[in-house]
Amino acid sequence: MNSPLAYRRVLLKLSGEALMGNEDYGIDPKVIGRLAREIIEVQQAGAEVALVIGGGNIFRGAGLAAGGMDRVTGDQMGMLATVINALAMQDALEKLGARVRVMSAIKINDVCEDYIRRRAIRHLEKGRIAIFAAGTGNPFFTTDSGAALRAIEIGADLLLKATKVDGVYDADPKKVPDAKRFDSLSYDEVIARNLQVMDTAAFALCRDSDMPLRIFDMDQPGALKRILQGEAIGTLVKGRG
Repeated sequence: MNSPLAYRRVLLKLSGEALMGNEDYGIDPKVIGRLAREIIEVQQAGAEVALVIGGGNIFRGAGLAAGGMDRVTGDQMGMLATVINALAMQDALEKLGARVRVMSAIKINDVCEDYIRRRAIRHLEKGRIAIFAAGTGNPFFTTDSGAALRAIEIGADLLLKATKVDGVYDADPKKVPDAKRFDSLSYDEVIARNLQVMDTAAFALCRDSDMPLRIFDMDQPGALKRILQGEAIGTLVKGRG
């Protein structure tokens, strides 16, 4: 029997790299299929689920700019990469029977809907999974910022950031074997310690809107559902001081 959920509406932020699996580029069908199954599992348990997926497995605007490309052009290419990933995730979810809507911050009507806040909330209320693509629709803002903004706009109870580590550490656990993992932190503590949780703009949005953020390892089977049932997996960032 399923435990009652501690969170009714959540937004899950996935990096584009999470879709690569062990590949060097693009999307691993096995990985995206596993992620889709976990997302459907929590929705079937009663949660309203929205997604934001990065584009780093295809293009990363800042990296292109560092190589000499115009930053705005690079970021626009990155936004299109997130649309590709969103469509791939939509396909994986629909193959498993889910109802899904992709909504883009930039106009690309032949492949997905425009993002409209009230329509997005309505999709969630009707039991559809909403995937928000193209970040905020503006250059110089990451998909972390897009995830924070959308989570606030839709009134999410929790913003989830899936990473390759099981929370926030005081040092890189891959380089420092005895690095300490935090169970919980306030936003002010993250700032004071200069911990790289999310980019600054995303972090400020979460802090100023009192949006709780949980960082966890999506590679742990069942972790997503257990978090929604109230288990303290990963690191929770909330509050001030």
